[in-house]
Amino acid sequence: MANGGPQTRQRIVTGAADMISRRGLNATSIREMAKHAEAPLGSTYHYFPEGKQQLATEAVRYAGESVARILRKELQVGPAAGLRAFLALWRGIVIDTGFRAGCPVLAVSIEEPPPDETPPALAAAAEVFDDWENLLAASLREHGAAPGQAEQLATLVVAAVEGTVAMCRAKRSIQPLDRTAEQLQALIAGAVGS
Repeated sequence: MANGGPQTRQRIVTGAADMISRRGLNATSIREMAKHAEAPLGSTYHYFPEGKQQLATEAVRYAGESVARILRKELQVGPAAGLRAFLALWRGIVIDTGFRAGCPVLAVSIEEPPPDETPPALAAAAEVFDDWENLLAASLREHGAAPGQAEQLATLVVAAVEGTVAMCRAKRSIQPLDRTAEQLQALIAGAVGS
């Protein structure tokens, strides 16, 4: 292993997720990701010999699992707590970065892939969205929502929050997230009968 071992590899993945969340995948080179992570370019290629797509895929999975870990913990209390945690996470990211960063999973998802190809990072993004939706839907079902309604509401939560984060960045305002939060909380309360 190159100097630094697993810590260096993780720093590169974390840095790549941050860069993608700010600039998107196509506008970010592997060289910039390495520099942002304060890692030598050679180390980046050592850990990610397949290049930018491999690193982007790992960054998407890392970001997805980071969010899923928070959701799993908070959803133990219930879907309303999970929603609050999901909203608080994105609120913190948007505000703490001065509206410069959003979600790396969304960033990878909205970039046009090459014709007749599904890049690994895009496939990873789809898996991440599925994971978040499944976690939310399971909690909604456990707390009284009808199965079909649980799946639909989980999709709505993920789609609404992801889209709202993009709106916050564009408007340089947290107001869209506040408005969305209020409506999603009401929908969850109605679905679980609280």
